Amino acid sequence: MLLGSGELGKEFVIAAKRAGQYVIACDRYDDAPAMQVADEREIFSMLDGDALDAAVRKHQPDIIVPEIEAIRTERLFDYEKLGVQVVPSARAVNFTMNRRAIRDLASRELGLRTAKYFYAKTFDEFKRAADEIGFPCVVKPLMSSSGHGQSYVHNDDELEQAFREAMEGSRGDVKEVIIEEFIDFDSEFTLLTVTQKNGPTLFCPPIGHVQKKGDYRESWQPYKISDEALRQAQHMAEEVTRALTGAGIWGVEFFLTKQGEVIFSELSPRPHDTGMVTLGHTTNLSEFELHFRAVMGLPIAGIHLEHAGASAVVLSPVDSHTPLAYNLEEALLQDRTRIRIFGKPEAHIGRRMGVVLCYGDIEEGTDGLREKAKAAAKTILGTDPYSVF
Repeated sequence: MLLGSGELGKEFVIAAKRAGQYVIACDRYDDAPAMQVADEREIFSMLDGDALDAAVRKHQPDIIVPEIEAIRTERLFDYEKLGVQVVPSARAVNFTMNRRAIRDLASRELGLRTAKYFYAKTFDEFKRAADEIGFPCVVKPLMSSSGHGQSYVHNDDELEQAFREAMEGSRGDVKEVIIEEFIDFDSEFTLLTVTQKNGPTLFCPPIGHVQKKGDYRESWQPYKISDEALRQAQHMAEEVTRALTGAGIWGVEFFLTKQGEVIFSELSPRPHDTGMVTLGHTTNLSEFELHFRAVMGLPIAGIHLEHAGASAVVLSPVDSHTPLAYNLEEALLQDRTRIRIFGKPEAHIGRRMGVVLCYGDIEEGTDGLREKAKAAAKTILGTDPYSVF
């Protein structure tokens, strides 16, 4: 049973169906992307604990795979007690769906290097935290996804709007924000980390990415990093995933400073949006195939880089309650290019509707592939992946 049926869930369902599994896809709206390839669907808000319980009782799944943050995560412990496998574990989902829990675990319990941070429920608490951290600073809801409610604050005049946007962008009933120091980073990267039931923790080659207001716009693999920095990132990723427990793939995000320091940022206990680049033949197994194997306890003989690759998002330029008209011809004139249209039944301005994937020889690097992917993505709906809405 998949809880949340967006584009990441859709690719996971495809991986599961290729192995003969029966999948029930759940989401708050009908015809969500993963529902289009699943065996059954259930439509309800997963913040409604009673509705969630009813769906679990009805289908009696062997495995529950959460794909979104807005879930009554405390109910997952009850399902585990009944013998249902929760991916990667009820503990992991509960921690990572709330920035307070995961940041405190990483910083205070495990001693990992993170940005300096404070929490705030009121504007007065928020203002005091900003005075302590200084400007610029970063503001996020404690519970959110895809960058909703996230902003950068440069002075006192921007504080009220940032606080309001963070509160309005909160998922679920958690109305609290985190304010953290701005890290003057050189770049950001994702380390896809695979924890197994019966094997060692594995790592995909690191993925570089760019986000705007917390939302992924492009990614590339491999991301160039020193051996020492990679060792630091792998150590931190293994420490935090071991503490959270469970089997599956994790998207662990880091900052790399101009001085070469690796700083833990966030992690997701599931396939990561920046990891969609692996759909473009960069690694021998995509992040979704790796997630499925880890969830099922199936062997993963190895993870190998086979091509260099880049991804760029396709953004909607309009609000629409009907399917959009996608221009695929121009992008598909490019060799070694793949397009994935997610099949979302509705669009709103700036919503991620698809992704372009370009790949090539490892020796040629990723710079040209990044430009190629962004140019191709722009032709599909006429929006640049870096458009600001």
